Amino acid sequence: MNAESDGRRGAAETAPQAATGGDGPKREPVWGSRAPRFIKRSRPLHLSWQVGVFIVGLGVVGLGILLLPLPGPGWLVIFAGMAIWATEFVWAQLVLAWTKRKVTEAAHRALDPRVRRRNLILTTVAVVICAAAVTVYVWKFGIVMPWKIEQ
Repeated sequence: MNAESDGRRGAAETAPQAATGGDGPKREPVWGSRAPRFIKRSRPLHLSWQVGVFIVGLGVVGLGILLLPLPGPGWLVIFAGMAIWATEFVWAQLVLAWTKRKVTEAAHRALDPRVRRRNLILTTVAVVICAAAVTVYVWKFGIVMPWKIEQ
């Protein structure tokens, strides 16, 4: 007897219930596999599906790791690989949920007027120090081009 025939529903089927909140209706996260139903019915097919998703996600995460020291969107590609894994694995869903929560908290902190004022003051001080250092260097050594131009 399976869960559909005895009237029970799995967490993936009952989770997307709307909850009322201050920002309008919110959906609870759906944990677990998002594979099509015909794939979930067959254990060997579902296992093959999970292996395929893992390999594709691993390739994307590996590409992102290679892009970290190179010019390119390394972190963006790594998070895309995590999103691929999150379609099938709960651990990746939990990592993405934690990351989204931390990014949201950092964005709220960055928009705090006191933090913005502090960052603006620190940036202004750094620019003034750099301008003073360049001025002293030019005054002491002059502007010297690193190449020789002969006419």
